[in-house]
Amino acid sequence: MSMIGREYPSEIVKYQDPKTGKEITQLTTGHQNVHMYFTDNSFTTGDREIYFTSTRPYEDQERSNLFKMDLETGIMTQLTDEVNGIGSCTKTPDSEIAVYVLNRCQVVKLNTRTGQKDIIYEEMGDYQIGHPFISHDKKYIGFERNEKQEHGVGKNYTGFAETMFGIKKSYIMIVDIDGREAKNVYSDTHWIGHFQFSPDDSNIAMFCHEGPWNLVQQRIWILDIAAGDAIPCYRQQQDDSIGHEFWTRDGLIFFDDRMAGHDGTITVSKTQAVATQDQIKPGQIPFVGLADRTGRLLRRIDMPFYCNHYHANNDNSVLVGDAVEDLVLIDLKGEKPELTTLCYHGTSWNGGYTHCHPTYSWGADQILYTSDKDGLCNLYIVRP
Repeated sequence: MSMIGREYPSEIVKYQDPKTGKEITQLTTGHQNVHMYFTDNSFTTGDREIYFTSTRPYEDQERSNLFKMDLETGIMTQLTDEVNGIGSCTKTPDSEIAVYVLNRCQVVKLNTRTGQKDIIYEEMGDYQIGHPFISHDKKYIGFERNEKQEHGVGKNYTGFAETMFGIKKSYIMIVDIDGREAKNVYSDTHWIGHFQFSPDDSNIAMFCHEGPWNLVQQRIWILDIAAGDAIPCYRQQQDDSIGHEFWTRDGLIFFDDRMAGHDGTITVSKTQAVATQDQIKPGQIPFVGLADRTGRLLRRIDMPFYCNHYHANNDNSVLVGDAVEDLVLIDLKGEKPELTTLCYHGTSWNGGYTHCHPTYSWGADQILYTSDKDGLCNLYIVRP
């Protein structure tokens, strides 16, 4: 019997953060629950609901399906019931359309209002499908196709470097939203990741060359889809270690440059997976940057703080970041960035699902994050 449409009662509890006294709203209390990647934003415009993946109602903690939650009532509704669970997923800001990957070889479109589900692409070759992304006008879905690897990336980034060196052929695929036409618009000789359409132009996108940041020669690329041509965003030098790029609300490209000796990872032991301490060069100051869609750096902000991920508010004046133990706010309005502790997250960093990935709501008055501080991944909201 299908579980689609099944409703689950609220699990919401509120408590005071032990470090800052901030009120924390814990949204889930059972199973493994993970919000969408911060480039996709789990909030529906209007900020009255979120979309997330969860292993409920099953007990094996392995297969996740798609759910939505009414933030006022806490009621959760199951939207998919795939036997093996779903892989990467995304949605439109208004949550009308969700897209997810099955078994790394099928792309499925779900109309969340009608329940209509369609397989719009199926991979028949020796490639695996990456993370999908929907254009702002809802006309196209884009994703990466990378050569299959025997082992791939495991928990705590095992195989991260090996996968980067193993992939020698990749493509970016664009599919009409109704699945009528699918075409490779760009080919590469690197591992491609993080494909993201521009927030206001379905012909412009960015993607990255994936892998340990200190080993990737040029991380961010800006793609003209019609021309099939890509240009580098902020031309990297030897000591640049760049990653976690995303489009800001006003159409700029944000990125983090940690300088030499940083691979962009954190493991359960609170160490990096690939880079070593002796590769760090004393005196180098990490920074975050904002670039335009020609790749030109518009603003550089020295960042003497360490966070694993950042997300920006609506005017890029404040960042939220996930430091090793806490969520922090970084105010960029002054001459130098100012950091304040927002709350304790306490996640284990034991695999990608446990990453906090703090994400501003569309109104920028709520921050959603994941933590397994109590043993299972649960969802939390804090107000900045």
